[in-house]
Amino acid sequence: MISRRNIRVKVMQSLYAVDSMNEVKPGEAQSILTKKMEQSRRLFIYLIYFITETARYVETDARQRASKHLPTAGDLNLNTKIAGNELLWKIIENSNYIAAINEIKPEHIIDKELLKKIYQSLTESEEYKEYVGIAARDKKSEKDILEFIFNTLLLPNESFINHVEEHFINWDDDAEMMQQLVLNYLQKSSIYDYKEIAGKDKLDFAKSLLQTVLDKKDITMEMLKPKLKNWDADRIASLDLIIIQMGICEFLYFETIPTKVTINEYIDLAKEYSTPQSGQFINGILDNIHKELSAENKIHKVTFKNSTL
Repeated sequence: MISRRNIRVKVMQSLYAVDSMNEVKPGEAQSILTKKMEQSRRLFIYLIYFITETARYVETDARQRASKHLPTAGDLNLNTKIAGNELLWKIIENSNYIAAINEIKPEHIIDKELLKKIYQSLTESEEYKEYVGIAARDKKSEKDILEFIFNTLLLPNESFINHVEEHFINWDDDAEMMQQLVLNYLQKSSIYDYKEIAGKDKLDFAKSLLQTVLDKKDITMEMLKPKLKNWDADRIASLDLIIIQMGICEFLYFETIPTKVTINEYIDLAKEYSTPQSGQFINGILDNIHKELSAENKIHKVTFKNSTL
C-alpha cells in the first residue's frame, strides 16, 4: 500500500522527533515509527469509511422521505441505485474491512451533519444524476462515482478537511499519500490488508533504515563534517542533517537501492519538508559524498527486480 518514499518520510519524522528529545529510552525510536504508521493506517480506514457512508446515506434519505406525513411521489420513488453499488458492497462486506471498522470505531467520530451535506452535494451533481440515470451497472461507473465522492466532494471541501484534521494530527503529512492510496484502493480493493499500512518488506525496510541511521550516526557525521566547512553549522537545518544521514546509510548499507534513486528521493524530501534552500544543499552534499565513496570503492550495489521502488 504505502510506497518507499512514504516510508522514508515516516522514518525522517521519527528521527526528527528523537533528535528533539533530551533523553531517548531504548526502543523509543521504533515505537515512534510504529505509532506514525498506525496513525496512517487509521486515517486510511476512516477515509474509506467516509466514502462508503456518503454513498450509503441514500438509504437514510429514502427512509426519511418515505416517513414524511405527506410524502410526494418523488419521495416514495427515490433512486437508490448507489446503495447497490457493486464496489461499495465489495468493500463493506470484506471481512478485513469489517474487522478494521470494529477496531477503530469510526462511527464515533464521524460528523453526521457534514456527512448529510456532502451527500446532498453528491445528489445535486451532474455526475450523480448521470450515474443514477443509467440502469445498467459496469465496473468503471461504479468505481468512478466513488472516486468522484473522494476527489471532488471530500478533498476540496474545507469543512471535511477541518473535520479530518481535528481527529487525525497526521493529515498534513499524509494528505498526498492518502489521496494516492485511496485511489489505488478503489482500483484494487481486494488486495489491501487493513491490518497494516505497509507490507512486511516495506515495514522491514522502515525499521532497518531507522535503526541503521541511529546506529551509524557517528560514521555518517564523520563523513559529513568535512563537507560542512564552507557552511555555518549553526544555520544548517537539523532536518537536513537527518536527511543526509539517511542518504549516506542507503549508499552504504542498502545494497538493492540504486544511488541515483537515493539522491533523487532525498532531494525531493528536502524540498518538500525542509527550507527553500535545502534541496540544492542536499543535492550538493550527497553528490559529493557519493563520488567520494565510489572513488574509494565503498559502495556495493546488487541489482534486483523492482529494487528502485
